[in-house]
Amino acid sequence: MLRPSEEPSADEATETASTSGALAFTLDVRSENGSVARHLERHLEIQRFNRFPDLRDTEFNRLMAEAETNARSLLAALGYFNPQLSLHVEDTPAGSEAPRKVVIEVEPGAQSVVQSVNIGFAEPMNSDPQGQRQRARVERGWSLKQDDVFTQSDWDSAKNAGLRVLQRDRYPTARIESSQARVDADAEKVDLRIGYDPGEAYRFGALELQGNERYDAQGIRNIARIPTGTDYSEEALLDAQQRLASSGYFDAAFLMLDTENSDPQNATVIAQLREAKYQKVVFGVGLSTDAGPRLSIDHIHNKLWPLGWRAVSQIAVDAKSQQLATQWTAMPRESGWAWFTGAQLERAEVGDYTANSFMLTAGRTQSTGHIDRRYFLQYDFSRTEGSDTPGSSSSLLGSYSWTGRYFNNKTNPSSGYGVGWELGAGYTLTPEREPFLRGRARWLQFVPLGERNEAGRRSRLAVRAEAGAIVADSGTQMPLSLLFLTGGDTTVRGYAFESIGTRAFDDRLYGGRYLTVGSLEWQRPMTLFGNSSDWEHAVFVDAGSVSDDNAETSVYTGVGTGIRWRSPVGPLQADIAYGLKLEQFRLHLRMGFNF
Repeated sequence: MLRPSEEPSADEATETASTSGALAFTLDVRSENGSVARHLERHLEIQRFNRFPDLRDTEFNRLMAEAETNARSLLAALGYFNPQLSLHVEDTPAGSEAPRKVVIEVEPGAQSVVQSVNIGFAEPMNSDPQGQRQRARVERGWSLKQDDVFTQSDWDSAKNAGLRVLQRDRYPTARIESSQARVDADAEKVDLRIGYDPGEAYRFGALELQGNERYDAQGIRNIARIPTGTDYSEEALLDAQQRLASSGYFDAAFLMLDTENSDPQNATVIAQLREAKYQKVVFGVGLSTDAGPRLSIDHIHNKLWPLGWRAVSQIAVDAKSQQLATQWTAMPRESGWAWFTGAQLERAEVGDYTANSFMLTAGRTQSTGHIDRRYFLQYDFSRTEGSDTPGSSSSLLGSYSWTGRYFNNKTNPSSGYGVGWELGAGYTLTPEREPFLRGRARWLQFVPLGERNEAGRRSRLAVRAEAGAIVADSGTQMPLSLLFLTGGDTTVRGYAFESIGTRAFDDRLYGGRYLTVGSLEWQRPMTLFGNSSDWEHAVFVDAGSVSDDNAETSVYTGVGTGIRWRSPVGPLQADIAYGLKLEQFRLHLRMGFNF
């Protein structure tokens, strides 16, 4: 029991509430504005003490006196600075859940609106020409504008968003120097004033490695590629951290700028690393509507003798293929370029054929910022099984590929675009020697539409296109692995994986020399029970064709709908599509985003 001189703490209130089901009082907030009533019922402090059945009258009266002040404070946070409040206590009939009821009648009045916004910046940034663009971004992106309804949460959000714009580029130690919301309650107007102190402008200095013992330090720095001498950028720092974390050499990598013990014009970047072991084996199981169940075993060696390169070898088996592959990659040079070589042996269903293929490849690769580049030499050999088959063929191909990713998020993008292309020239080696060219290009763009919902999300269009071509003499026999097939979860939905191709060799499905694929998808956030969620709905149309002669092209079209869940590791997609050519429905499941 509480003594008259004691004030129950929040912890005591919670503990008492959990051990007693009796109520000292109930709370009834009455207002024509339902959202205001629900807000007060949810957040009023007096609610914490309604399960003290032995609450004394003096304690109850004190809580009632504080309730009005608390209610006015909660209403002010919503922009209601001139409310009319009436508090009284009603006795309840015998048998009620509580002996009395606290009634709060509220007329909130009109919400105050923003009359003016004044955003200031301290020196030296205020007069620095290089800071003009950043100052303009803060002002242009300010979310609580003139004539907007004022709420405390919107005010806090606007201040912090402006601060983040400063801290992301050049000014990592920026802070809010002053902020003031001057309220004219009678006029229902608010004047906002905010002053930012950006502090010193920082530039990247050297990278200091902590925890690296097994692997070449300069090679690790080349993977991180900190842009020494350039203005600080949070995005550049996070990109470097992601490159280290995904390199396979570390179980954990965390990068931070030393703003306490460094010269701002040459600030040290500290990399705190936890090294991965030299070797590990990874077992994987999966399921897809394209290839059915899948089992894989990966062996990774981070410093394979005698080259010291990183080797990733895999055995993978699914319903359509069995594959044995290995790829070795060297530490990158200071330029970011790294040597690689690989081999792959596969037995797979290719169209209506079963093919055995072998591939050797060697070249150099570079990943800088949003752009990946590769040039390589590739040997391909394939042989089909059974009678009346195309037989065997082989080729040597030299190619260059370029991929640019400009999405707003690497795992769950909602805007931006990606574009990639590959172009190569080669010779077939068997059964005859003939020159050929092979090219392929792809494009994906997200176009935001409409207004943002409560969670800040918008609907959007996803526009996708892909094209490929092999230019060679009509009688040239190409390895099956270089020909094009399409259809499946990521290309033309409504059709099975790689079921769209040409008809040759006794009217059986075969890869073609020309590929075109297009897709238009409308994606929109879903609302569940009136609340925004991580679920989305999509409606789409896909179309694609594969042929050996552009004059005789048959287009396969699929239409459908599906749902998306924005998981932490990427979207989980479930689509049901109708293939117009085959007049049948097909389910498509996919996890993650890649381009």
